[in-house]
Order: sequence, then C-alpha cells, then structure tokens
Amino acid sequence: MTSPLHTALRLSAIGLALITAVAHAAPTVSRLTPPSELFARGNPGPVIARFLPGQRFDLQATVRPDDASKTITSASFAINGKPVEGNVALKTCGKDCLAQVPSHAVLATLRAVSVMKPGLHSLTVTAQQSDGQSVTAKGNFEVVPLLAGGQKVKNIIVMLGDGMGAAQRTAARIVAGGYAQGKVITPLAMDTFPVTGMVKTASLNSVVTDSSPGMTAYVSGNKNNNNEEGVFPDDTIDPFDNPRIEYLSEYLHRTQGKALGVVTTADVFDATPAGNAVHSSNRGAGTGIVDQYLDDRGLTGLSVLMGGGRKWFVPASVPGSARGDKTDYAFSATDAHTADIVKRWKAAPGQIDKDRDLLADFQAAGFTYAADKTKLDSIDPAKTDRLLGLFAHANMNVALDKLDGRRHKARGITGRVVDDYGFPDQPMLDEMTAKALSVLERKPKGFVLMVEAASIDKQAHNMDTERWMLDTLEFDRAIKLVQDFARKRGDTLVIVTADHECSGVALIGGARVSDARLQELVREGGAANIRDKVVGIYEQAGFPKYKLAADGYPETTDIDHRLLVGYGANADRHEDFRTNDRPLQDPQQPFVKKEPLSAYPANPMARDADGKFMVTGQVPGDSAVHTATDIPLSAFGPGAWSFTGVLDNTDVFFKLAQAAHGVVLPEGLAAAPSASRKK
Repeated sequence: MTSPLHTALRLSAIGLALITAVAHAAPTVSRLTPPSELFARGNPGPVIARFLPGQRFDLQATVRPDDASKTITSASFAINGKPVEGNVALKTCGKDCLAQVPSHAVLATLRAVSVMKPGLHSLTVTAQQSDGQSVTAKGNFEVVPLLAGGQKVKNIIVMLGDGMGAAQRTAARIVAGGYAQGKVITPLAMDTFPVTGMVKTASLNSVVTDSSPGMTAYVSGNKNNNNEEGVFPDDTIDPFDNPRIEYLSEYLHRTQGKALGVVTTADVFDATPAGNAVHSSNRGAGTGIVDQYLDDRGLTGLSVLMGGGRKWFVPASVPGSARGDKTDYAFSATDAHTADIVKRWKAAPGQIDKDRDLLADFQAAGFTYAADKTKLDSIDPAKTDRLLGLFAHANMNVALDKLDGRRHKARGITGRVVDDYGFPDQPMLDEMTAKALSVLERKPKGFVLMVEAASIDKQAHNMDTERWMLDTLEFDRAIKLVQDFARKRGDTLVIVTADHECSGVALIGGARVSDARLQELVREGGAANIRDKVVGIYEQAGFPKYKLAADGYPETTDIDHRLLVGYGANADRHEDFRTNDRPLQDPQQPFVKKEPLSAYPANPMARDADGKFMVTGQVPGDSAVHTATDIPLSAFGPGAWSFTGVLDNTDVFFKLAQAAHGVVLPEGLAAAPSASRKK
C-alpha cells in the first residue's frame, strides 16, 4: 500500500514536471512560405511552389512564442540543409496582423532569394525563443529546369480573354463566322491557331479562381490566393508587404532586357493588367497599384500601358479622382520587414500621396500620353519609346456601345452610351493593340505584351449576352492582328487563353421566331410566351445568321432566329432575349450615381422587367459568378506545340519561359545569386 507521504511526494514531482514543461514549451510555426503540402499536411507532394532557375522569391515564416511573455530572438532559413545568406527581418505582429494571429507572433522574412539548381529542394526555418527553446519547420519547393533545344523567341504575347470559356468562343464563331450545313463559313482567328490545350484554373485557396491568381499563374508560375497578385499569402493586414514572386516581365527584363506592354479594356488598376507588374494582396488597392506601374518600371521594363482608369492618375482634389491614402503604400526605411523590399528587390519605397499627379509623372518619365483615339492615331511610333493611354475614368465602354457611338456619330446623332459616359472617342481593342505593337517592336531585345479583353467577363457577370459576345469579336480582331504580326516576324510566340470561365455560359439554341414576333411576345409577357414560344432546341435552333457590316461587326444583334444563351452560374434576372439598349451601372465609374448614368439599370432585376419572365438564379446576389470549368488555350508561333494536353495554369509560365530561353541560358542568368551558395 502506498503511504500518504509517498503519494504527496509523487504528485508534487508530477506538478513540478508539468510546471517545468510549461516553462520550457517550444514556439510553433503556423505558416511557412513558399507554401507546401510538406509543411501543411506532412505530404511531400504535390509540390505547390515552383520557380525558374534564378527566379526570385521571398521566404517567410510566422512563428508564435508559447506565451506573450516570450519573444522570438532570431530565425534562419536553410535550403537543402545549407543556410541561406541574407538578413532575416523579424517583425512582431502587434496590431499589424490578422485578428486570428496573436499580437506577440513574429514574421521572419528573407527577401529576393533565388536558386539555380533544378530539382526538388527542402526548405527549413529554425527560430529561437527568448528562454532558449527553438522550433524547426520544413517545407519544399521545386526549381524547374530550362532545357536546351527549340527556337528562342524574341517576343511573347499573351492574349487574355477574361472570363472566356469554350462557350464564349463558340458564340463568337456563330455570330461572326456563320454556319452552312454544319460547317463554319469563316473561322475565328483564334480557331486557326495550330495548337490548343485545356487549362485547369484553380487558385491557391479555391477551385474557383478570381482574375488575380488566374492571371498571375501564367506569369509567375505559382498559385496565389484569390484577390492577390504576385504574392504569397501572409498574416499581415498590409496589402503591399506580402512575400513576392518575380513575374515573367521582371525575370525577362532582368535577364534579357525585354520590355513590357499591358493593354486592357478595363481600368488599368484591375486584377488582370496589374497581375503582370504589381505585387499586392489586395487587388482593390488602386492608388498603390497604379503608382507601382510607374515607380517599379525599372523592374518590369514597362513601356506601354493602355486602358481605362484615369481616375487613379489625377490628384484627389480633382472631381472623379479615386486616389486615397488608404489604398496607397510606403515602405518604412526603419522597418527591415519592408525596407528589404527596397534593398533586395530594388523596388520603389512608395509614398502616401493621394495628391500626386501621376499623369504628369508618367509624362515626365518619357511616356507619350493619349487621352482618346484621335490622339492615339496621331502618335508616331518612330518617335515614341513609351506610351500611356487612358481612355475612360474607369473601365472602358464595351465594343457594342463603342460601335453604336461610332455608327450614330457618322450620321450626326449623339446621346449614345459613350456620350453619357463622357468618352465618345475611345479606341477599339485591336486599334490599341496595333499601336502597342508599333511601339514595342522597336525594342531591340524584345518584349512581353499582355492584351486583355476585360468585358467578356464583366458583361458575363451582368448576363448581358450581346455585350460579351461583341467583346469576344473585338478580342478576336486583336488576335488576328497579333497573329499576322507573329507570322510575318517568325520570332514571336502568341497564346490565346482566359484566366477562368465566367457565368457558366450555355448556348441553348436559337429563337424560333422573328425579332418582330419576339417583341410581340415580350409585350404579352411571361414564361409561356418568352420561353415556351421562343426557345428552339436541337434541330429547331437551326443556324442563326448575323449579317456583318463594313466595320466587321453585326449590323444588328436583334436578328430573326437569333442565338439564345443561358447561364449556369447565374443570379436572378429578367430575360427577354433582346439586346439591352443600355448596360448595367458600373460601380467603378466615379460619376455612376449622377445623371445620366444614375438612370441606367442598377442590376439584372431592373432590366427587361416588362416581359415578366424571371429566371431564378443559382447564386445569391445580383451578379453571375466565375466557374471552376477548364478553359481553352491556343498557341501560335515558335514553341506553340508545347501547349498541348491538359495543363495547370502555372505550367503555362514555364513553357513561356522555356520559349524565351531557347538553346542558351538567358543573358545574365548564370550570374544570378543562388540562395544555397554563399556570396
């Protein structure tokens, strides 16, 4: 029998051991960047983070002391067991981290690391706590080899139809090309590309991506979280201090001296254009995003920037300006966590400057500025090294409305949508692309150009069928132009793809009635008239026949026996199958709440209501959404045949880089510092 004294002594010893264990509890690592399954779940694969030889990226770990009385005194990173040279900045969270992260947690960051040796690499972080306890966590990443062989291309052009899935392409083909007994009469330019594959579009944190990681996967080789561009996720609330990943434009500018061009029909701050040159965890931080375009042009080689978004370029005191301190950034010289972005990446320090005249600063930096099509047409590319075009306050008007404005202006009629927006002289996407090429082709070391048809997505969100269809036609005209450019030169690789599909577009058939009869049925109203008497499926769909005008676009989209489109990822809407005379209100426009724009329909339920045919949505809210559907990619030029099969979106980056690599290492790459090699 155990004596009471023995029991008391044993319990005392256990208590002392517990106290000692608590006193010496080790810190923990809650996040290790680059992300890996090895760290997250203990699995060696699949490998999440992949890089080119010499491509730069940041290392970071979030380390949590065991309690608030302890601190993290030091941290170090190792690759394949060898210490990585460089300053590891320690930042205590305080109020600067996400709510779920304790204020005494520490971010350990080492900026602008690169590894030359191809293969799978281990990454470890070791951190010491103030009481002597330490913690080590392990992850992995891969360096993808650049292989000898194949023609080295001088120029890379990425044609990005935002939200453009297979159905959007097919719809454009039906409208523009027409069918004769089941055969296409005139194919789209993108249909004539010799190689087509399929692309998986998931982001780092969802099977359904948004445009930020949808774009950056193609030009960084890595997955990003939704709403983030060119960065890995971290635990801070600052949208500009996340761990960076070097873009294709930055990599090829640094190693080969290539220039960058960005052309879009969106606001230039938008996710897709920014996802080629800007590093931010918040795609909405517009002031800092547009500032980065100019201030970090030494990293990207930015030489052409065109689209909408003038509201970000004028001081906050100017009516309509969107500049604001809350969406800007400035890297502190006394905080190594952000100071090393300037020191090691050679990025601009930034400045909180809502009253900055960015338009004037672009011009002072040598950019020729075009505010409308007339000015754009007048620019002599032989005398222009850098070009800025801003053709709207925010997003540009879509092709349907630009064409409507031009056609009515030719007859002396105003008061159209483009007039309401205040920008009646906007260029079409192919006109912007032509001018961009004329400037960039003079770059002696070549260029990377991204051309985005942004409103295929934006109008699919609105379930505004004819508007996204004509934007797809506008996009294809720009594709034809770059295809001709590439065919003539022989040194240019062109890919046509999308960042994701939008709205679950389905081509359900054709109208069984004339447009005049459709209008009668709309007046009678209800599903029994607008749906049951109109929608023709299977052989009843026939072959819709659109007649093209001299400008290459349909004379009208309200034809007899028109193409009918449904949506699989739709919100509630009214439908009458006719072209909407006005687009929905665009909340990005600074004057959207003032006349005449305030009179535009606010949402799909405020449109076509007279027909009394409501289509119930499958998603909440008033906008259709992106889908997880694979999307097509077509390629033309040297290196095109590598884009076959079913690809991950990050695979595209390595194939583009391989084409730029050719048979020899890019100039300067061999001299890039290695993270696993001492300086």
